[in-house]
Amino acid sequence: MALNEEKTEGDLQQVEREIENIDWKIQTTSMPLKEEQNLVNRVRQLEAQLSLQKQIKKLKEKLVELRTEERGFRVEAKTLHGKLSELVEQSQKYHKQMIEFLNKARELQVEADDAHQKYVETKQQAQKLHQQCVELLEKIRTIKRDLKKKADKEQTKRQSEIQKELEKRALAKLKRGEKLLWEEFQILAEKGML
Repeated sequence: MALNEEKTEGDLQQVEREIENIDWKIQTTSMPLKEEQNLVNRVRQLEAQLSLQKQIKKLKEKLVELRTEERGFRVEAKTLHGKLSELVEQSQKYHKQMIEFLNKARELQVEADDAHQKYVETKQQAQKLHQQCVELLEKIRTIKRDLKKKADKEQTKRQSEIQKELEKRALAKLKRGEKLLWEEFQILAEKGML
């Protein structure tokens, strides 16, 4: 297994563990409704991410399979081309002795034509497989870009929610006359609420 495949497998396991941990926390811990909703939303996001990562894994496996097949076709194409070259050399050799070996030369020419046709067909198959590999790589890149955009958006949203929650908590403490933590003081000072 390549390093990338190990990383993808590790990412999948990490996301699955995080989903299990959050589910366990929801089931076993009493918490405010808003916090529980946030955790449920996080589970949904992680499940969507897990689904996308599984798709990526399948696409990567298909890509490896197609590349292996492509290499096989290339080897076969080289073998057929080598055979074709041998047959052409034999054909030329026998052609010099045409009178004596005319019938044999004709048979070899037919074999050479067949081998050449197989070579052309195999080469076309290899080109098709290569095109499929290119398309799969583009799909993987697109999915990765989409995942990154989604993760960035979620990160920004989470930071904003945390900021609002801290501000709300700090204002409540301030109204009750309680001491503020340094973070809470900074947030209120930045907003000009002190």
